[in-house]
Amino acid sequence: MAKTSWINRNKRKRATVKKYAAVRAELKAKKDYAGLAQLPRDASPTRVVNRCEVTGRRRAFIRRFKVSRLTFRELASAGLIPGVTKSSW
Repeated sequence: MAKTSWINRNKRKRATVKKYAAVRAELKAKKDYAGLAQLPRDASPTRVVNRCEVTGRRRAFIRRFKVSRLTFRELASAGLIPGVTKSSW
């Protein structure tokens, strides 16, 4: 489980990105890079990290299910993810 502070920080970054999305798009269309530099760093979408919704883990994230590989395996084994079965051949 990730520290709560890291999870909260990432949520704050998502909110900042959402807040400045229109302004960033406008400045980019004008090619006003000096204006972009004046915005907060966290207004950039690349600063947001994909995190597992269950544990907050950032590595080995599966986008389709929005969970980490470890959580995915546990949930799939328990049958909590519809349409996912263990493969055998």
